[in-house]
Amino acid sequence: DSVILQLLSSDDPNSGITSQHLESFAKDGLRTLCVASRVILSDEYNSWIEIYRQAATAINNRAELVAEAAEKIEKNLHLLGATGIEDKLQDQVPESISMLHKAGIKIWVLTGDKKETAVNIGYSCKLLSDQLLNLTLDEDSLEDTRRQLQDHCSSFGESLRKDNLASLVIEGKTLKFALAPPCRQDFLDLAISCKSVICCRVSPKQKAEVVELVKRSTDAITLAIGDGANDVGMIQTAHVGVGIMGREGVQAACASDYSIGQFRFLTKLLFVHGVWSYRRLCKVLLYSFYKNICLYVMELWFAVHNGFSGQILFERWTIATYNVLFTAAPPMALGLLDRCCSAETMMRFPALYKMSQNKSDFNIKIFWTWCLNAVYHSIILYFMSYAMLRHGNMAYTAGLESDAWTLLTHISIWGSIASWFLFLIIYSNFWPTIPLAPEMRGMAKYVFSSMYFWFGLILIPFTALMADVIYNCLQRTLYKTLMQEVQEKELANQDPYDLVMARQTSTVSRVAERLALLKSVFVRTRTPKMSGIVAGPYHGFAFSQEEDGVVPQNQLIRNYDTNIVKPPGL
Repeated sequence: DSVILQLLSSDDPNSGITSQHLESFAKDGLRTLCVASRVILSDEYNSWIEIYRQAATAINNRAELVAEAAEKIEKNLHLLGATGIEDKLQDQVPESISMLHKAGIKIWVLTGDKKETAVNIGYSCKLLSDQLLNLTLDEDSLEDTRRQLQDHCSSFGESLRKDNLASLVIEGKTLKFALAPPCRQDFLDLAISCKSVICCRVSPKQKAEVVELVKRSTDAITLAIGDGANDVGMIQTAHVGVGIMGREGVQAACASDYSIGQFRFLTKLLFVHGVWSYRRLCKVLLYSFYKNICLYVMELWFAVHNGFSGQILFERWTIATYNVLFTAAPPMALGLLDRCCSAETMMRFPALYKMSQNKSDFNIKIFWTWCLNAVYHSIILYFMSYAMLRHGNMAYTAGLESDAWTLLTHISIWGSIASWFLFLIIYSNFWPTIPLAPEMRGMAKYVFSSMYFWFGLILIPFTALMADVIYNCLQRTLYKTLMQEVQEKELANQDPYDLVMARQTSTVSRVAERLALLKSVFVRTRTPKMSGIVAGPYHGFAFSQEEDGVVPQNQLIRNYDTNIVKPPGL
């Protein structure tokens, strides 16, 4: 509608009343379109079509030339009317957005709708409310935009770039100035200070630019979700892209990292599968470093003892099967079966999602702690028995780190230990039937008949893992995390609701105090509109149209031959 109204003739009688209808439609949450026409004389068309054909066949700057040719004929239009299309929200969208907010996720809505439509949808989605400090940016120049941004940032004071109960609504024409280098940092600071941001009347290119700004200028992980071709650029720019397969086609789903059927499925994707996968991946990485450091540091101790003669501590085929056989199942069990809490609990309490976002599962401190622990275990293993039970200890450590014990978990942990005994029995009887490892002949008989072996089977793992057990006991007793407390409640079949709500109350109270302080010092001033400003050609981008696509919609329209006689009824 913003494009059509600018192309109307100056004396069009329907523009005024139609603008009022459009505003009324937008306030009701409808997506609006204007319909206009113009009668073109044959002489004018014949002269114009030559210009258009030259532009369409130009080698250089074809898009600009075609746009210039279109402007010569798309003028002095006669307004026929306007349409209002109801685009209902999917099921459980407000509830899903509320859950995302509780998880500490900041939500930015980038839409091509009019401001009135976007604000109406914002209230229906609970992105906007009377309890928030609602800010609006709607300026027509770079200087006005910069001044308004600086005023808002200064009003936040020490609360800038912190969690505040505030929201921001900005129009596409103002966003163009806000993304300019003089205003970019102030806009980012202001937007980060708000709980939710709504950018309306934005183009697909601007959507990608906003995501790129947040991605480049902050340490946050960005996730973009959309259902149309106009969301493809944004989805591909973000760290994680999620496409919704809907009525607007599958372009977004094909360009995304994850594809879902409805918006409400995003909560389970993040709160359940996201948290589980992140924690599993962290444990698998740490465990993989741990078990290999532990093995090869023992080779270092042996090299010190033998004067670096080149003699290896373990038999060569034993080393070869270490990662393939003896220690393969435990990390697989951690990576596939481990889970911190049940899916129902993770969906019920979004606050648990924050535990996976504070880098408490994988950071430099955690990494070096695991490495030092591997060195400590190698010392215990080597200096107590040289090689006895060198593989069994790794499986015991995996058992300490597992949060969910299932049948397959038990099989992988205890099966890894049993695999060493089975391997020793088979491998020590290869020679001379198979000319392989003669030094291992009869080894199983001597090992299993030694009381030192069976005594060390209990003593060495107990000694090596005692420090781990003591640390876990002290940590779960004195410095217990919210996730661990919820785990205990689940094991005891108790409802963790009161526990989680008590943790959230303290956080909400701090944010509420900051909101009260902001309302007491915040002065919302409006920069007066400057006269004589010509509005730029800002389009409505609410509908699925791929920008710079292989066959854009405007090319299809322009290639249509209007001279063909249409069938009756069209």
